Amino acid sequence: MPVSPKQATPSPTADTDLTVVVDNGSGSTVTWRLTCNPAGGTHPDPEAACQALQAHGAAALPPVPKDKTCTQIYGGPETATITGIWQGEQITSSFARNDGCQISRWKLMEGLLPPGGN
Repeated sequence: MPVSPKQATPSPTADTDLTVVVDNGSGSTVTWRLTCNPAGGTHPDPEAACQALQAHGAAALPPVPKDKTCTQIYGGPETATITGIWQGEQITSSFARNDGCQISRWKLMEGLLPPGGN
């Protein structure tokens, strides 16, 4: 039986269905739904959000390791929570801007998250 040399490669953004909740730090929250492949949902720019996930999701979605040293700088009061399915896996990821490590994670997810510190 011949084996086909072409096999479907899953897209990094396949099976993505996320809820993104952003708090501006003053108690005002906005909630978006995001799907990828194709990009859609209620997110204001689903294409940019899916691109941010594809480019930086593996680095930014996991929490900062507890033993990592982070600069003690404050980037703003914003927080965000991302929950749902990413690349077919259930995730829950929290973001803040309260130290250098958290600010870096937030910046990696700009497109999915709004620019912080405005």
